[in-house]
Amino acid sequence: MPAHTRCGVLLVNTGTPAAPTPKEVRKYLGKFLIDKRIAPMNRAAWWLILHLFILPSRGRKSAAKYEAIWTDEGSPLNVGHEKLVSGLSAAFGEAGFGNTVEVRYAMSYSEPTISASMRELKDCGCKHLIVLPLYPQSAYSTTGAVHDGVERAVRKIKWDGTYELIDNYHDNLTYIKALAASIKHAGFDPESDDVILFSFHSIPLVDIEAGDTYELQTGASSLQIASELGIDRKRWTIGYQCRFDKGREWLSPYSKDVLARWAESGVGRVFFVCPGFAVDCLETLHDVGDEFKPLYFEKARAAGRPVSDDHFVYVPCLDRSKAHAKVLYEVTSPYVGAWLDD
Repeated sequence: MPAHTRCGVLLVNTGTPAAPTPKEVRKYLGKFLIDKRIAPMNRAAWWLILHLFILPSRGRKSAAKYEAIWTDEGSPLNVGHEKLVSGLSAAFGEAGFGNTVEVRYAMSYSEPTISASMRELKDCGCKHLIVLPLYPQSAYSTTGAVHDGVERAVRKIKWDGTYELIDNYHDNLTYIKALAASIKHAGFDPESDDVILFSFHSIPLVDIEAGDTYELQTGASSLQIASELGIDRKRWTIGYQCRFDKGREWLSPYSKDVLARWAESGVGRVFFVCPGFAVDCLETLHDVGDEFKPLYFEKARAAGRPVSDDHFVYVPCLDRSKAHAKVLYEVTSPYVGAWLDD
């Protein structure tokens, strides 16, 4: 392959409102929740329920949450991805790929769109595209939605190159080691009575019944991280958070229920880890500190247990760290190298 031929790497996540206002939140959620992979019923009925009842209320409530985590630079999710693009680009450069690799990011339901980022890569001369959904554990509702978006973008921009999508990286050794290191860095002591709650985004049970392997992947990731830390099964468990609705059965146990049980029974320090979230976002920056942690302390006090702030420790996502850029490089570079060597 000629040295000037370029390969594009596209990192894709769910999305974020353009601003922490009810209007922008409604706009974002309207695109997100109408997706066929997310909607709980037929499109026509769901559209009416969504726009008449759900969005007016959730738009206001979610806007207040987004306002609490918003930064001077903008949405934490977008800022994190911009930093990741820079870090991954630098990693490819340091590895000797020169100017043969272009890295961009996109969102399934917000800006920058998948089609816009793919057009940029096309205009840069990219002839092949590696798409990495930033969901270490793939699911019908997440990785599947990225696949849909890429296929639409291929038609829209008349992409004339080749492309491939990396389904998951839940057992990538660099990913496992990076998460284990981040847990230790947060203060977890493998020789103490500290415990870990691995909290993942929940998905509808109907997806699992249809063949989704998400639950198997969350279990495998958690087991490997625990093994890397050298702790036994009594020291960790798995929970799920962020149900979209209450009309369907969702993958459980719910993280809130696990925390309530631990608070009442008494355990060591709780380390709350979100291995399925690549970049810190509303579900981690707001929900953990403003919902999960207060719940744990409330239940502990009700059970007569003394608590202090260090009894609950949130372990941040890998986010924009150099360790995360290294993970993404290790995941994508074999695909890039294989294509450039053809």
